[in-house]
Amino acid sequence: MAVLQDVSKMNGKDRDGLLAQIEALKAENAKLKEAQVAKISFKVSEKGALSLYGMGRFPVTLYASQWRRLIQVLPQLEKFMAENASKLAEKS
Repeated sequence: MAVLQDVSKMNGKDRDGLLAQIEALKAENAKLKEAQVAKISFKVSEKGALSLYGMGRFPVTLYASQWRRLIQVLPQLEKFMAENASKLAEKS
């Protein structure tokens, strides 16, 4: 584990460089988080199921017929979510 120096004791040039590096790392971290949220991908499993990656820690895996059934009930799902919006948690 790295030990950080007391920034107030650093000379101006070193301090400015360190602060600039921190800001660059913050920006890179935000960009990586944004890309992680937006990235959704699909894969066909060995057993022929379709896996959806990018929604959480684990993939959502269903067979084609199950995905079709889910797609057919999307209007019902949206209605249910709207009716229960106050009870539902949000996760990004």
